[in-house]
Amino acid sequence: MKELLEQIKLNPDESFFIGIFQDHIDKSHWHYHQEFELSFITEGSGRRIVGDSIEEFHPGDLIFIGPRIPHVWFPEETHRWQHSGRTLESVYMLFNQDILPEALTTLPEFSHIRQAVQLSERGIRITGETLNEVSRIMLQLPYMSRIKRLMMFYEIMDLIGKSDSFSFLASEDYIKTKFEPGNKRVTRIHEFLMKNYQGDIDLKEIAEVAHMAPASVCRFFKNSTGLTIFEYLNKIKINYSCQLLLNTDSNILDISYDCGFNNLSHFNKRSKNLSGQHPPNFVDFVIPDKLIIDYLQI
Repeated sequence: MKELLEQIKLNPDESFFIGIFQDHIDKSHWHYHQEFELSFITEGSGRRIVGDSIEEFHPGDLIFIGPRIPHVWFPEETHRWQHSGRTLESVYMLFNQDILPEALTTLPEFSHIRQAVQLSERGIRITGETLNEVSRIMLQLPYMSRIKRLMMFYEIMDLIGKSDSFSFLASEDYIKTKFEPGNKRVTRIHEFLMKNYQGDIDLKEIAEVAHMAPASVCRFFKNSTGLTIFEYLNKIKINYSCQLLLNTDSNILDISYDCGFNNLSHFNKRSKNLSGQHPPNFVDFVIPDKLIIDYLQI
C-alpha cells in the first residue's frame, strides 16, 4: 500500500536533496509531504493536480510546491509506453525549512528568497526566462561539489522570488480552507489516516496514535475539527476517488477498491451521503481546471 504522506529523509551530509526521477506514474497516488518541492519535467505528458488546480503537464514544465499541498501526476494515455519505457522523467529538488532559518531569511539580501517561500504556499508554475535560468542550474546541480550546490540552491530561490513570470496553481480559497491542524494530536491522527486510508482502519489504532482511549479520541477529534474521525476518513477516500474518476480510465469498481472501500455498494452510499451525487455524476461538479466540490478540500 502506497503511503499518502511521503516521509523523506536527507542524507546526513546534505542540506537538501537533488535527484532524477525515472519511473512509471500509472498508479500515482494523491499525496503530500512536509518538504518544499521544485520539479523540472524532462520527459512525459499528462495531467497534474495540485490542490484544486488541474492542468496538463509537458516536458519543460517547472513547478514549485510548498509543504503539505496534496498533488498527483497522471500520465497521458498515448504516452504510457513511450520509447524509453517511462511515463515520467524529472529533475527534482526537495528541502525543508532547516535550510532557510529565520536568522538567515530576515537578512535584506534574502528578501527574494522569502518571497519565493510565500509563492510556494499555493504552488506555482514557473515560465519565461526564469524557467530557463532555473532549469539550467538544476540540471547541473547533481554534478556540483557540495558547497557550490548550496550556493546555487540560494541562487535558484533568489531567481524564483524576484521573478514575475509564473502562474499560481492552487486557488486562494483552497489554501484558506485546506486542513491545517494546529494541534499535535490532530496532526498525528490526520497523517495516520492519510497514510492508511486504503486499508482497514481500527479505532484502537487511531487511539494509540493519539495516546488516548478510543472513546476519548472520538470526542477529541470531533470537538477539534467538527467531523468524526470516520467522516473525515471518508472524505479522504472520496477525494482520491474523484481524482481517479476525472483523470483515469479505471472503472468504478476498481476505483472503489483502490480508495479503500470494501465493495461498490459502500462506495456509492458514502459518495451519495457526502456529495448528494453517485460517483459517475462527479464530473458534473467540475469546471475547467478547477474542482468546486467544497467537501473535497483537505
